[in-house]
Amino acid sequence: MEIVKRVLFTIRNYFKTADSLLLALCAVATAFGLIMIYSATRTIDGADGLMRVHLAAAIIGFVAFFMLSVIDIDILTDHWPILLLFNIAFICTLFVWGIEDDTGNRAWLRFGGVGIQPSEVVKVTFTLLLAKQLTYQRESSRGGINSVLSVGSSLLHFGLITGLIIIASNDLGSALIFAFIFIVMLFAAGLRFLWFALGAIIIGAASPLIWSNFLSPYHRDRIIALFDPMSVDPTGRGITWQVNQSKIALASGKLFGQGLLNGTQSQSANIPFKHTDFIFAVVGEELGIIGCISVIVLLLAIVARCVYVGIKSRDRMKMLYCIGTAAMMTFQMFENIGMCLGLTPVIGLTLPFFSYGGSSILSTIAAMGIVSSIRRSTAT
Repeated sequence: MEIVKRVLFTIRNYFKTADSLLLALCAVATAFGLIMIYSATRTIDGADGLMRVHLAAAIIGFVAFFMLSVIDIDILTDHWPILLLFNIAFICTLFVWGIEDDTGNRAWLRFGGVGIQPSEVVKVTFTLLLAKQLTYQRESSRGGINSVLSVGSSLLHFGLITGLIIIASNDLGSALIFAFIFIVMLFAAGLRFLWFALGAIIIGAASPLIWSNFLSPYHRDRIIALFDPMSVDPTGRGITWQVNQSKIALASGKLFGQGLLNGTQSQSANIPFKHTDFIFAVVGEELGIIGCISVIVLLLAIVARCVYVGIKSRDRMKMLYCIGTAAMMTFQMFENIGMCLGLTPVIGLTLPFFSYGGSSILSTIAAMGIVSSIRRSTAT
């Protein structure tokens, strides 16, 4: 009886101090995503296996959420050299064991039927490390965060991780997420506008070189297709096929959709990667505008909660982590939805909580567990 009382006390204490609202939002988004993945994969060979993998990853993610909720992130960031070595080593495993996907990116490690995408995991630890670094530079570094030394060391950290990702996997989509996290966290940390202006000038001057020498013809065509699709795919059956079919699906959904499991495009093979990159098109066709708005509102609520927890935190490092996590969610959300609408290049980014992917759902939920830990430390 005493043991039962202790367990009940622990559970009550946990939900009293942890972020129950964030947990509830994540649970609803995950359940919603599972329903849409089930609908999108019904006509795919091995659909049951896909559902089992995603569900197992989500369950592990929520276990990680609860575990991370009760750990102060200072304990993790105090061991920053280990985290940095982990990031480098984990990405470098792609040089040896990386497996190419259908897009030509060597972004996956596969063990039997289980795949792991290192960049998804490293997004979380990179955000933690960058929050630690920027806080140290602001509070302890000579000259503060705006000194040349501080800016240089931040760029070195960012360049090392993103450079390894690009070289090891050719995954420009993941690299862009890291870039957005980096820029937003620098802004939140108080970097002067002058540095952002200087960076924009340098990138603008280097853009012809980047376009000609660093982007593959495939990547260039994806960008050109946004503005002049006929020049890269005059038949509409090549590089623009996915986006065209996605827009047809979204348009045909109208206000209330064609009904769950009843989408004309969604239940056929017309939309490639419909359970991953183009899951939003499935939502639009089967649940209509109402379903699309529900997805966007739910994701924006999670982003807003991350920002709120960060602002309320009395610790600058924890605030920066929350802002970085919100930036990660925001970029993926707008880029993925933009892909489905034909407004942004197709670069293979998942829609958080909704797209199929074990690494994605596990890492996203775990990242929210750290936000819950920050909420818990603020409440106690």
